Amino acid sequence: MPSDIIILVIVVVVAALVFALTNGLHDASSVVATFIACGAGTPLQAVGLASVCGLLGALFSGSAVADTVAKIVSLPVQPQLLGVLMAALLGAVVWNLITWYLGLPSSSTHALVGGIVGAVWVSSGYEHILWGWRELIYTHQLTGIVKVFTALLISPLLGFAIAYCLQKTVSFSLRNAKFTVNKHLKRLQWLMAALLAYSHGANDTQKIMGLITLALMAGNLLQQQITPEWVKLAGGMVMFAGTMFGGWSIMKTLGQGIFVIRPIHSLNSQVSSGGAIMLATVLGVPISTTHVVAGSVIGVGAADEYRMVNWNIGKEMIAAWFVTIPASAVVAAMLYYPINWLAG
Repeated sequence: MPSDIIILVIVVVVAALVFALTNGLHDASSVVATFIACGAGTPLQAVGLASVCGLLGALFSGSAVADTVAKIVSLPVQPQLLGVLMAALLGAVVWNLITWYLGLPSSSTHALVGGIVGAVWVSSGYEHILWGWRELIYTHQLTGIVKVFTALLISPLLGFAIAYCLQKTVSFSLRNAKFTVNKHLKRLQWLMAALLAYSHGANDTQKIMGLITLALMAGNLLQQQITPEWVKLAGGMVMFAGTMFGGWSIMKTLGQGIFVIRPIHSLNSQVSSGGAIMLATVLGVPISTTHVVAGSVIGVGAADEYRMVNWNIGKEMIAAWFVTIPASAVVAAMLYYPINWLAG
C-alpha cells in the first residue's frame, strides 16, 4: 500500500470527524433547546445528558443510515474517490461553520448531501450520482438522492403533525390539572431528552460512518462495506465533543425564538421529535435533527396558540431547504480542483 494513499485516507477520515464535530455543534444544540428553555434542567446538565446518550446512540444503532449515504455515490471504489470525499466533506464543514457562527438552524445533513452532489458532479459528471428517479418510476423504490430528499422534506412535517396532535391531546387531558403537574412533566423530560439524544446520535453519526467506510474501501484498507467498531467509537466521541461545546445561539433560536416554551410544550416536542428521528433511523434514511425539532416546536405552538408562534423561523427553514444544498454543493465543487491537484 503506497504511503501517499494511506496519508490521503487519514486526511479524509480527519475531515469526516471535523464534520461530525460541526454536526454536534449544530444539531446537538437543538436536542436540548426546549429542555433548557422550560427549566427542566440547567445547560450543563442538558448538554451532559445529550452527550452521553448521543454517544450510546452512535455505538449501538446499527448502520442502515450509513449504507444509504454510502450508496449515493456510484463511483468506482478506488483511490480517486478519496479526493471527491474530501471536497464533499470540506464543502459541508465550511457551510456548517458559517451557519453555526450566524446562529442559523441549518441542516448538517443538507450540507453533507450538497457537498457530495457538488464534488461528484464536477469530478465525474452528474450521471455518477445515484439520483433514484429511474428506480422510483420503474420499480417504485425509494433510493439514492430521491430517498434522502423525501426524508428531509417529510421529517419536519411529520414532527409538526405529531407534535400538534400530541399537544392537543395532552392539553385536553390535563385541562383540570394543578400547576404542580409541571414538576412531574419536567422530571419526565429527563427520560425523553435522553431518548431524543440517543436518536440523534443514532441517525447523525451514521452519516459520517458511511463516508469513512467508503474512504477505507477506496484506500484498500477495508474489503467489505462493513463499518468497523473503531469508526463507530471515533464518530461517537467526536459528536460527544461537539455536543459538549454546544451551539448556544441555535439553542436560543429553538428554545426562545419560536414560541414561549412551557414544560408541556417541551415534553410533547421531545416525544414527537424523538419518534420521527428513530423511525427514520430504522428505515435507514438520514434526516435533519434541527429541522425536525424546529418543526415539532412550531407544531406544539400552533396547537396551543398559533398567533404566538414566530412563523418566520418556519420560513427560514424552508429557505434553508433551497439554499443549503446548492450552497454547499458550490463550495465543494470549488474545493475539488485544488484538493485534486494537491492529492496528485
